[in-house]
Amino acid sequence: MDAAIGKFFDAVSDFFGGRGDKMLWCDPHTIVSIEQEVSKAASEGSDEERAKCITRLSWALVHSRLPEDVHRGIVMLEGSLANASNSPLQKREKLHLLAVGYYRSCDYLRSRQLVEQCLEIEPDWRPALTLKKTVEDQIAKDGVIGVGLTATAVGVLIAGIAAALARK
Repeated sequence: MDAAIGKFFDAVSDFFGGRGDKMLWCDPHTIVSIEQEVSKAASEGSDEERAKCITRLSWALVHSRLPEDVHRGIVMLEGSLANASNSPLQKREKLHLLAVGYYRSCDYLRSRQLVEQCLEIEPDWRPALTLKKTVEDQIAKDGVIGVGLTATAVGVLIAGIAAALARK
């Protein structure tokens, strides 16, 4: 019986706690290290090396636990997507990273739009398919929570009206 109760509370905490996010995280030390690589590549490296370092930095930023890092990654990726010289592969990668950034920023609808654009380039690309499922699960979860909150608010309102009418 205790095991069943424990499983129930674990399931509830998973649902509300968001442990369903199986994506990788990046620590601040790694970000600092990659920022140093970008600086070095900017002063000493080729354009190709600098672009690779910037892509690694974008990846690290959108996989950060810090919202300001995620936002920086989004800004960098949006700027680099405007670059007309992106190959379809580069565009796919950047759209995917941007979708991860928006997912981490809790903008699930924008994330889903970007994943769908990514899948237009390569429909069977596993990372995009996985992210799409993660995003859609989160959208569904938010809908369930929203319905629950709305039902609770309506219930409290009806109870308040009933209590007011009972006093008369």
